Amino acid sequence: MKPVRLLSGILTVGVWTMLSRVLGVVREIMILALIGPGPVMDAFVAAFRLPNMFRRFFAEGAFNAAFVPMFSKKVEADEAPLVFARDALNGLVTVLMTLTGLALVFMPALVYATAGGFAGDERFDLTVAFGRIMFPYILLISLSAMLSGALNATGRFAAAAAAPVLLNVLVIAALAIAPHVGGDAILWLIWTVPVAGVAQLALVWVAAERAGLRIRPGRPRLTPDMKRLVIVAVPAALAAGVMQVNLLVGQLVASHFEKAVGWLYAADRLYQLPLGVVGIAIGIVLLPELSRRLKAEDEAGGRAALSRAGELSLALTVPCAVALMVMPLPIVSVLFQRGATGPDDAAAIALAVAIYGLGLPAFVLQKVLQPIFFAREDTKSPFRYAVVAMVVNAALAIGLAPAIGWIAPAIATTAAGWIMVAQLSIGGRRFGEVARFDSRFGGRLWRIIAASAIMGAALWVMQLWLGGLLATPGLRYAALAILIGAGVVVYAIAGQATGAFNLAEMRATFARRRA
Repeated sequence: MKPVRLLSGILTVGVWTMLSRVLGVVREIMILALIGPGPVMDAFVAAFRLPNMFRRFFAEGAFNAAFVPMFSKKVEADEAPLVFARDALNGLVTVLMTLTGLALVFMPALVYATAGGFAGDERFDLTVAFGRIMFPYILLISLSAMLSGALNATGRFAAAAAAPVLLNVLVIAALAIAPHVGGDAILWLIWTVPVAGVAQLALVWVAAERAGLRIRPGRPRLTPDMKRLVIVAVPAALAAGVMQVNLLVGQLVASHFEKAVGWLYAADRLYQLPLGVVGIAIGIVLLPELSRRLKAEDEAGGRAALSRAGELSLALTVPCAVALMVMPLPIVSVLFQRGATGPDDAAAIALAVAIYGLGLPAFVLQKVLQPIFFAREDTKSPFRYAVVAMVVNAALAIGLAPAIGWIAPAIATTAAGWIMVAQLSIGGRRFGEVARFDSRFGGRLWRIIAASAIMGAALWVMQLWLGGLLATPGLRYAALAILIGAGVVVYAIAGQATGAFNLAEMRATFARRRA
């Protein structure tokens, strides 16, 4: 994949992911307005997290970390990639169907293990009921993730990136319809989740068929390739499991505080917007690219791809992080403060947003650095690093909660994120220069930070100037748009002036892409 094609893939995934994340924010706006922080929302968050947790554990985390590099190499060498993909699909279906059946039977125990603070109040029974409706989503979305991985490995990113948009579109439509037909918004919400899973799977299945990836389900077989897949996937599954333990520790701590699960969830959705647009897009494109470079023994190309991906990710992420830390309350109050969500809720969510913002560059850098290991089918090292990060997260979340309350999980998540980045960076050195950022990256990093600091100072002054408008109904949306637009302009000028990026260079790259 040439640098222009790499950038094209990142842009394609980024655009679709941006649309998905923006619609995700719209979805959360509607959920907070119609349901609001409280027992019902806490129950929904805890129940919805169960299939998503196992999805990241089995599909996007462990399975694709092993499947995508192996499939990419088979495509590169023309070693029967469709046979390998068929066997992988059959094995994944078997595991997921077993897991789904067990989860439906033992849902009360699962809820107790993941949200123990709900025991003894109405949130527990609500979470069990919601979980049994939404958990089958894991089967549908995990199969979708596997087919998306195959499409990504062959350089086809659009359909796979578009699939997550369907969930948000269908949920928004359901929540918009609910008040007009007299239905309970929460029931419309939870039943839409499995329906969206069917739609997402259908989309990527059709895209795979059209791309010539005709993968048919059948009887699972334990071939040598499948044994290798399992050997590589198990450490990745453990690593993904460790990261999910971090989320569960946070939820367990938050479940002992009123409304805290909903507050942290809303804050999480806001910082996930830039994380999804930048980090996930780059990670999706970079893994198959590095795998191909490794197979072709192209060390110079691999290092260039890694460095440009890291450079682009930080150029887009650091200013977002600064904005989340400098003006969290204007963002949260304008987006979420309405209906069932009041000023106190907005203030609590804003505090969590600022803390998550501090960790945003770390969360994105993880997406850039992990492919260094996964492309070499080394999933054991990230697992060891994740265990250390898990211990840090648990110690801080549990240890700080008695002193500072519900916000402890946010602080713990951010600290653990930076610990993980430090370990990935140091651990990758053993692969040599190919796994290190080049001198151009190092030179631009400090310029990106300087340009972001200039933008942050400008945003601080402007939010004081627009303070009255940001609190005025009807005008606050325009005021927030002006504030964000001004930040973008200031950052663009400061970035060009400091050399953080070169707009002429970007235009030339886009021109080559169109050509």
